[in-house]
Amino acid sequence: MTKKLYYESAYIREWETRITRKLEREDGTYLVMEETAFYPHGGGQPCDLGWIDKIPVLDVVQEEGEILHKVERSPEKEEVGCRLDWGRRFDHMQHHSGQHLLSAMCLEACRAETLSFHLGQDYATIDIARSDLPQDELMMLELEVNDQIYLNRKVTNYFVSREQAAVLPLVKQPKVTEDIRIVEIEGIEYNACGGTHVSATGEIGMIKLLRAEKQKGHTRIYFKCGYRALKEFNTGMDILGSLSARFNTAKEEIMDRIAKWDQEQKQLQAELNAVKAENDAYLVEKLLADRQGSLIKHSFADKPLKDMQNLAVKLTDKADVIVLFASNADNKVLLARGEESELACGAFFKQHLADYRGKGGGSDKLAQAGFANGEDAMAFYHFTAQSLKPYEME
Repeated sequence: MTKKLYYESAYIREWETRITRKLEREDGTYLVMEETAFYPHGGGQPCDLGWIDKIPVLDVVQEEGEILHKVERSPEKEEVGCRLDWGRRFDHMQHHSGQHLLSAMCLEACRAETLSFHLGQDYATIDIARSDLPQDELMMLELEVNDQIYLNRKVTNYFVSREQAAVLPLVKQPKVTEDIRIVEIEGIEYNACGGTHVSATGEIGMIKLLRAEKQKGHTRIYFKCGYRALKEFNTGMDILGSLSARFNTAKEEIMDRIAKWDQEQKQLQAELNAVKAENDAYLVEKLLADRQGSLIKHSFADKPLKDMQNLAVKLTDKADVIVLFASNADNKVLLARGEESELACGAFFKQHLADYRGKGGGSDKLAQAGFANGEDAMAFYHFTAQSLKPYEME
């Protein structure tokens, strides 16, 4: 059975050992070693990565007490040197210890038990037994948990028997009945856990609670610890600095400046809508005057699909016409008809679009399609115009 060095110390980064078994599976090569500090997937914590004789370790799993290390290729010798990706390991230690501390504070301050824990690449989450967590409580919880970090409480881990575990004030009774590993945060909690942890809460650095959201009747808290939290802060400061330069205002006044800018944009949009409505009214009259029979066709250089749709509706509301539009701006084609026409726009598109590598559809009264390039869009536009020739004679 593999000796698990990560239980002796979570701070072992390099060691030498011997390969005892090699397994060739469909998904790759796996190694079993006499000793390992590579932590496998488990308990909400991802596995460690690193190198075995400079060969990258791709995955680490536990099967029946053995730790299997998936590697890019098999080493040439049995005696090997191993090295952890320490940045990844310490990040996991910060977040797992941070989760224990956060869960303990949720229980104490919010009377909410932790139901699950997930440590992802971008953030960590816990689900707690609360239907909601208002922003003021979230901020209070963040202060409480960081207070415990600054007190630098000792974090220890040790194995106990089932009888010894029974007298400890554990957060939750473990499923295993022997060799029960306890992680203790001095003065805070006792928790049965097999993960890797820091030796004192000060090493967590800080915990930043990002947000809380409802999740299937409970509340999910998103958070980051340590270096991830620092990176989150630096990213936020970069964004804040860019906004400050963009609006030429002090960081403290950015929200007021954005509110003013938002009001200015709404005013400009209202003025633009009025101009577009006036322009559409003129364009409707011009297109109706220039139509051939009951067909109106036009290719626009820069009109987006939404504007073409609005214009087509205005035309078909005002007269019993068929409208064919194309936009060179976004490679879109639109077909619409009035109430009296028997043309089925959606069916026509469905029948012919594939021949021009277009995607789209619609109802009998209005259909639209998009194309990968302008050549295909215009080819379909001209084909449709040719197909609608009879309507030019009406």
